[in-house]
Amino acid sequence: MENLGVFELLLILVVGGIIVIPFWKIFSKAGFPAIMSLLMIIPFLNIIVLFYLGFAEWPNLKKSKTENAA
Repeated sequence: MENLGVFELLLILVVGGIIVIPFWKIFSKAGFPAIMSLLMIIPFLNIIVLFYLGFAEWPNLKKSKTENAA
């Protein structure tokens, strides 16, 4: 396998940034650790993380429910 050139490395970083940055905001707004967004660049694990994000109780929603009840 050939070594990666500068163009390929920049492309990997840009694509990784396009994937990670929006999920960083989503995880932090949902109340999860934002570092979990790095899991989105790992193939197949990203699908599991999306299902977790979709079906888990969001900590920030729990907080707003308890504040509204009081």
